[in-house]
Amino acid sequence: MAGPEHQPHFSLCFCDFMRLLWSLVVPCAYLSLVLTLVLLLLLLGVRMWLQGRRKARRTQDGGPAVAFFHPYCNAGGGGERVLWCSLRALMHRYPGVSFVVYTGDQGVTGEQIVEGARRRFNITLPRPVAFVFLRHRVLVEASSYPHFTLLGQSAGSMFLGWEALTAFVPDLYVDSMGYAFTLPIFRYLAGCKVASYVHYPTVSTDMLSVVRERNPRFNNADFISRNPVLSAVKVVYYCCFALLYGLAGSCSDVIMVNSTWTLGHILALWRSPSRTCVVYPPCDVRAFLDVPLEEEDEDEAEEGWEELGRELGSGEEGNGGAGGDRKCHSIVSVGQFRPEKDHRLQIRAFRRLLDRKAEGPGGRESLRLVLIGGCRNQEDEERVLMLRGLCQELDVSDRVHFKLNVPFEELKRELVDATIGLHTMWNEHFGIGVVECMAAGTIVLAHKSGGPKLDIVVPYEGGRTGFLADTEDGYAAAMETILSLSPTARLEIRRNGRRSVERFSDQEFEDSFLAATESLMSKLER
Repeated sequence: MAGPEHQPHFSLCFCDFMRLLWSLVVPCAYLSLVLTLVLLLLLLGVRMWLQGRRKARRTQDGGPAVAFFHPYCNAGGGGERVLWCSLRALMHRYPGVSFVVYTGDQGVTGEQIVEGARRRFNITLPRPVAFVFLRHRVLVEASSYPHFTLLGQSAGSMFLGWEALTAFVPDLYVDSMGYAFTLPIFRYLAGCKVASYVHYPTVSTDMLSVVRERNPRFNNADFISRNPVLSAVKVVYYCCFALLYGLAGSCSDVIMVNSTWTLGHILALWRSPSRTCVVYPPCDVRAFLDVPLEEEDEDEAEEGWEELGRELGSGEEGNGGAGGDRKCHSIVSVGQFRPEKDHRLQIRAFRRLLDRKAEGPGGRESLRLVLIGGCRNQEDEERVLMLRGLCQELDVSDRVHFKLNVPFEELKRELVDATIGLHTMWNEHFGIGVVECMAAGTIVLAHKSGGPKLDIVVPYEGGRTGFLADTEDGYAAAMETILSLSPTARLEIRRNGRRSVERFSDQEFEDSFLAATESLMSKLER
């Protein structure tokens, strides 16, 4: 029997192996300690170097500086309006403070960026702002990371933040685009005060629920939702990322969020309730408030829609028989043709509505759905072609009209003339488009989730301001209800909606923003 003869030899080898491992423990412990000390000394040296640069800059400029991290500041979205309104408010309140914007825009000058903000938002800064042009914005673009996008963008933002910090060391750093992983770099390496304005959480419990329940959505591919192993791996990935995201975000001295929905998720992830507050974003509703809200007059409405029908019949492709409508109700959707906007739900719900209506002038022939939005790239244009195909498949192409990249005046005209403003995005963090529809006097039908549910389409002085739904049948039923209301009842809802959006004006935002940042700004001027 060979087994017993080999047992002593095996035991000897195992003991030798354990002695070898034990003999390596002490050297490894010493090596780890030395490397840790070297890393700490290196970080301490970097911190002293950056603080020295900040003191030298402050001595030269004669005052403190506030820097906003906004790599896409030359864009024209709601996030950029937050940036320029914030700068304008702080400049008026603190004349002795200088301001800087970190931007990744290339091929433009600072003057051109400021002029673009003036044209797009009608915002004029009281004095100049400096710009630091970052060369590596590609590090935070989603197209750079086809897989593990959240992790890639977050790591990329840390490198971009380091580039920004080495170019200019501020006294107060404000992240106004949601790059939370830059916050610890500025706070711990440079010793800056840090604040953040969060438009939406990078990861949320809702995203985790979608993956756990294996629901296919625009951010959860079909091949993952169908595979239990891949779904489990993605849940672990999201959980680990959420932990890191929470640690990074908790570094912020002041945390501002744009809605109640965002507040709930940020409190759950960042766990800093005493430093967190809601600051609603500024919405430019003034352009719509000059349109009077009057009770609908049936004769005038018929004449107006007959004229509109003649114009559409002569000038718009695929309009069908709109020119002969006696009375038409327009249902308008405003939003970029991105997957999360869920235009498919709008078209399918509209088809359900038509099925509920009878033929004839007062039935389905009196309805039209207008999809207004911008196409950012080839992918969006292909999505529009797919939506047109869906309209043909559902036999509603004569009732659905696409308006791409329209000028503001045409957008305003469509909203003012619309009966219903349609919104179908699940868990939209706020919903500026919903606010604009209400300001224009349109009765809003929004998704029963996120900002529209919690902050916008809420009762005003006890009165209804709009409607909410979350399914095809729910949307169709709500649209039918709105259309069946009397002109007087619709007018009351429109008035309530318009009065309620005064909470989201530029002035309200600036007052709230200044109140939230006052504790940090007062320390800078000492």
